[in-house]
Order: sequence, then structure tokens, then C-alpha cells
Amino acid sequence: MLGSPDFSGRPFHFIGVGGIGMSAIAHVLADRGLPVSGSDIRLTDITERLTALGVEVFLQQEAANIEYFLSRQLVASGGAGGVASEASPLPQVVCSTAIDPTNPEYRRAQALGCPIFHRSDILAGLIAQHQSISVAGTHGKTTTSSLIAHMLVATGVDPTVVVGGEVPSLGGNARSGKSQYLVAEADESDGSLVKFQSFIGVLTNIELDHPDHYRDLDQVIDTFKQFADRCEQIVGSIDCPVVRDRFKPGTSYSLDPATNADYAAQNIVYGGHATTAEILERGVPLGQLQLKLLGSHNLSNALAAIAVGRLLGLEFGPIAAALSTAEGAKRRFELKGEANNIRFIDDYAHHPSELQVTLAAAKLQAQSEGRRLVAIFQPHRFSRTLTFLPEFARSFVDADVVVISEIYSAGEANPGTISGQQLADQIAQHQPLVHFQPTLEAMQAFLTQTLQPGDLAIFLGAGNLNQVIPKLIAAQPT
Repeated sequence: MLGSPDFSGRPFHFIGVGGIGMSAIAHVLADRGLPVSGSDIRLTDITERLTALGVEVFLQQEAANIEYFLSRQLVASGGAGGVASEASPLPQVVCSTAIDPTNPEYRRAQALGCPIFHRSDILAGLIAQHQSISVAGTHGKTTTSSLIAHMLVATGVDPTVVVGGEVPSLGGNARSGKSQYLVAEADESDGSLVKFQSFIGVLTNIELDHPDHYRDLDQVIDTFKQFADRCEQIVGSIDCPVVRDRFKPGTSYSLDPATNADYAAQNIVYGGHATTAEILERGVPLGQLQLKLLGSHNLSNALAAIAVGRLLGLEFGPIAAALSTAEGAKRRFELKGEANNIRFIDDYAHHPSELQVTLAAAKLQAQSEGRRLVAIFQPHRFSRTLTFLPEFARSFVDADVVVISEIYSAGEANPGTISGQQLADQIAQHQPLVHFQPTLEAMQAFLTQTLQPGDLAIFLGAGNLNQVIPKLIAAQPT
């Protein structure tokens, strides 16, 4: 992999352009008039948006894509003989960690001598061109970066945005703004966030979440330290002991005013449909905040956005007004529909800490309306499920009924040491009503018979569990 992408007009070709992280970068480049193409294995709303921007999308990943791109460039420039001229340079090929080195498109790009970059190299280049706000942390990155982006757009700042989720108010996962500011989600899953040199770095919290990549928490902390050292200033939650003790952020935030954080909340009311609080800036009341987003974790995310807004010189009134309209990103407590008086919620939570705060928020809503809370969970990765098995087992106490599927591998080989049934058995030691359904088909059939009018059914996980939601909605009597 190389480290110096050319943004002066040389073409970019993305292998896996429909991915949530890849597509956001492709969107920004295409919107700025750069030649962009890419490949993916299926047509989606994301690839359709890219096509509308002028991105040529191939619906297969094969060597012919690179050949076609090269021949098109040669024809355009009058070149011949299969070698690109200076007028038709080889495309800069962009890959993510998910692309296997045996991928035929990748191998052909290598053989032709195309410059090949990791997705994070292109993002690092964009970050370096702006006064960038990079949001890092084990949990809450997408929601926090979405809140910051929404706030800046609503207050007229006009940022460029690259986030890891679909944000309704942005119309997707990216936008190309005209100001000097860029908001980016800094992903630690493969360690690539150490490449980013940002104006403001946000640290939401730090835990071990990717045991497939990190041996222990100390290695995770070391990676975040490298990220923090490359930021001009750090905004961090001191409710997280690791952030508080190991990073000592220059601008701090906390849900507890007793911590003397720079930004804190008091008189908090966690409701079933809104959260309200009085916001303090270094002990002085700024005013009231009301959020549509539920739960303490989302109030904490909003405090991070407030801290960033104030560092950028925004007044609290416009900040609060903007945040009051924020709906968060898709797959973050996203209402997918209601049928037969059953409410269907989709959420990306896949780590024990995420499950606990998400289900606590769901319980607030369920209790406020007298609903039964049914938690349906698809474990994500064998390594994560095995590493955090005791924590997962205690994560469902707020649910009335729990349904567990088989583990979604996310490309990992099955080690034969952990299964969805084993997880269900462990959860059953803390929660009496637990069911295991090994396949999505079995899950759909079981839930069709089990869900009752008045239920709040929340589907949890980073895999493909949410595919059953439309089918369940359609199966409900009218």
C-alpha cells in the first residue's frame, strides 16, 4: 500500500465501492469532480446514489473491470499497446481491509502497476486537507460524528462529512461541503486511525472490541494514543476511566457534574421518547437540551457534539436547536415500522456494552407504553462472542424475552469452540425466557408465532439479522 494519493485529477477506482466506509469517500471525491469508478457484488441504494453522481459502478469484482477502465482511458487519450500514457494514467485503486489479496480485480491492478491504497490512506489525505474533526472510540463513533455533522450543517458551517452510517438529515453517509471543516469517523477496528492528523480528535470511550485484531486492551490503548498524539486537541469523555486516566483530554465531558468536566449535564430526565437535561460549561449553565435520541449513551454523545461546537465558536442556542432535531444514523435504534401494534426497531449494537445501554433505552420506551420488550440478537464474529461470553450473558437483563441466532461469522473461520446455542445457554443463567433459533428462516417462523400485539421487538447485531424485519412486518394481520 502507498501513502500519497493524488487528488489533482488522477482517476480513482474502488474495489468494494458499495461498502459504508468506501462509498462515503467515493461520494466526496466524485462530488468534487474527480473521476471515480468502482465495483461491488450487488446494486444498493448506496451504489445508485454513486451512479447518480457520475461514478461508474461494475456489479462484479473481476480483472476485466481494470482492463475496461484502462482501455477506456487509452481510447480517450489516443494511446495504444496496452500501456497508459501520461494523459491516461493508471487509476489509483482503493481497497478496504475486507478485500482479500486473492481478489482477481486486486491482483490485476497489482500486475498492471496501479497505485493501490487502503481506504484509510484516502481518508487521511482528505483529513489533512481540512480542519478536521475525527471521532474515535470503541462505541458511539457513528452517532457522535452524525450529531456533529448534523449540528454543523444546521448551523450553516457547511462541512464535508465521511461517516460510517446512513444519516437521514445528510441524505446518506457523506457530503462534500465548502468550508474548511471535515467530520470523519475514525475506525479503530484495523488500527488505521493512526494515519489521521486532525484538528480535533474526539474520544468517546475505549474498550477491547476487536479481539481478532488486538491481543489485549493495552494494545488498543496504544493505538488510540498514536491517534491522539496526531490531533491538535482532544475532546474526551471522562466517564470512561481509560480516557480519563490514560489520555487526560484537554476538553472533557461527563454526565456527572461532580467530575468537574468542561461540559456536563444535570437535571437529566431520561424519557421513553426524549431526553432532556441542563447543560453546564465549566460549571456555568448554558441552557436546556432536548434530544429525540434515548438513553444516557446518546446524551453523552450529544455532550461531545456540544464541546466540539463550542470549540468551533458556535453559540449554545443554535447548537441546542440543531441537536433537538437530530435523529441519529440508520441502524441506531431505527424504527423500521409498526404492524399489529408491534413496534420493530433495528439497532447495530454488537458488543456487550452497546447491548446494555441500548436495551436500557429500549426498556424506557417499552415501560412508558406498557410494552413487552423482546430482544432478538445475532452475535457477530466467533472471536468476539468467545472473548466476551460472560459479559454477553449479563447484557440482556432489561429484556422480557430474548431470542438468539447462530453467530454471524463476518468472514471468520469457525473455531468450533463457541456457538449461538452456547451463548443462549449462558444468557439463560441470568434471564429466564431465552430461545435459540439457528437460522434466519427459523427465527422468522418463531417470531411470527411468538410476537404479540403491544411488543417492542428490537433486532440487535452488525450482521444480516435485520433482513427478517420486513418479512415479519408483512406477515402481521391487518
